[in-house]
Amino acid sequence: MKIKEKYEIKKITNEEGREIVLEKHYLHRARPASYAFGLFDGEKMIGVILYSVPASPNLCAGICGEEERHNVIELSRLWIEDESMKNAESFLIANTIKQVKEQIIVSYSEPEYNHRGVVYQATNFIYCGLSAKRTDPQIKGLEHKHVRGFKGNMKELKEKHGDDNVKMIHRPRKHRYVYFNCSKGRRKHLLNKLNYKIEPYPKEVIEKPKEVNPLQCEVCKFVSKDKEQFDWHLNRRYHLEQVSR
Repeated sequence: MKIKEKYEIKKITNEEGREIVLEKHYLHRARPASYAFGLFDGEKMIGVILYSVPASPNLCAGICGEEERHNVIELSRLWIEDESMKNAESFLIANTIKQVKEQIIVSYSEPEYNHRGVVYQATNFIYCGLSAKRTDPQIKGLEHKHVRGFKGNMKELKEKHGDDNVKMIHRPRKHRYVYFNCSKGRRKHLLNKLNYKIEPYPKEVIEKPKEVNPLQCEVCKFVSKDKEQFDWHLNRRYHLEQVSR
C-alpha cells in the first residue's frame, strides 16, 4: 500500500499538538503553533508537525533581511511513531508545507541528540551550517528549563537564586536548515537575499577501527620484524619493568 493511501493529514488544534509533543517528542517541550497538523492512520494520530513563529526577531530578519522578517516561520516540532511507514516524516513535511503561507521556513536539528536533519535533506531543505555560538545562564535545579523561561539579567538571577547556583554555559549549536516555499522565480530572488552560506549536508561520520599491528608493542611501541622477535621483546627486562609501573 502506498503511503498516501494509508495515511491522511488533517489540521489539528494547537492544544492537540501540544499534548502529543509534551508526551511523545524527545524534548518534551512545546511551543505555541501557528499551524498544527496530525498524521492519521485511520482514526489514530501517529504523527504531529507544528509550525511556529520563531522566538527570536533577530533570526527572522537574519535569514533574508529585514524586509522578509514577517515572511518567516519555523518548523518547530516533528514527531512520528517509530512503527510508521518508511518516509512518513518527509510525507508529512512535504504535504503540510503547501498549507503554510510564509515563504521562508527554517528548522533545526540537534547534534547533541545525534540528529543531523536527514528528513530535511530528504525534503530538499538548504543546509546553512551550524547556529551561532552563544552562552546561556544555567540555574541549579532548573537545568532542563529553557532559557526563555528565565526573567532578568545575570546579576538579577544570581540575586534571586544565589551566586553559586547560577553559571553561564555554552549553548549547544544546532544544524540549521532553510526551505523556500514559493515559485522558482521567487525562490531565486530569496536565494540572492540569503544571508547564510549554503553548505553541504552533514553526513554521518563512521569511525573506522584503527588497524593494530600484531608485531608492535603497546607499551613502548617497538615494532618487531617477526613473531619470534616479538615474543623475545615481551620478555625483555626493560619491557617487564615498563609493564610493572
